[in-house]
Amino acid sequence: MKNKTVIVTGAGSGLGRAIAHKFAENGANVVVSDIAEDDAKKVVEEITDKKGTAFFIKADTSKAKECEQLVKQAVAKYGKLHYAVNNAGIGGEMAKTAEYPLDSWEKVIGVNLNGVFFGTKYQVPEIIKAGGGAIVNMASILGSVGSPNSVAYVAAKHGVVGLTKTAALEYAKDKVRINSVGPGYIKTPLLDQIDEEQQEQLVQMHPIGRLGKPEEVANLVYWLCSDEASFVTGAYYLVDGGYTAQ
Repeated sequence: MKNKTVIVTGAGSGLGRAIAHKFAENGANVVVSDIAEDDAKKVVEEITDKKGTAFFIKADTSKAKECEQLVKQAVAKYGKLHYAVNNAGIGGEMAKTAEYPLDSWEKVIGVNLNGVFFGTKYQVPEIIKAGGGAIVNMASILGSVGSPNSVAYVAAKHGVVGLTKTAALEYAKDKVRINSVGPGYIKTPLLDQIDEEQQEQLVQMHPIGRLGKPEEVANLVYWLCSDEASFVTGAYYLVDGGYTAQ
């Protein structure tokens, strides 16, 4: 990854932060992108303090123009784009399908599905120009199974898996590998919103007996971008402690 450039969206905290650090530790130029400016700049600072290379670009992934500008600014900064991790995502409201708020539906689909499409759309041409590379789109265990009261999130994550497979077929001959990752419940700031009892219930849903760590997802994402995964494209990799094996 030495001198290769990667964009990581939603890199201000949680999975995105861990992924940004993983690439930086291996010599990549990391474009840390998020709408949470202070958090993202802190991640850049963490990376540069460890002698890594990182640069912050603010972008709302639900807006096509901002996704396009993110790619343009990354290329302007580092010359080429080799990898991208479309990680930015939100949870949305909890409600049954017939009662699901329309504004929450639009917001969740906007970030979690449209954002991945916009990212892929503008990243692919630059990765081709660079001679090839890889994209990883962040799906979820809920890209393959359902979950009550989460219709928008589940629909978006299923969509990410299908989008990824389609794009992978289209650009395989251009040396662009595109895969998706399906994490189980990971110990990130997102889970701080629920109480200890609910967190313990989540633990029980994973046969491995604990929640995942952001670094465990980051390791998989990094591997999928690396040359060690040179024959892997169009895949949907679960990192879920056995959640979906039940």
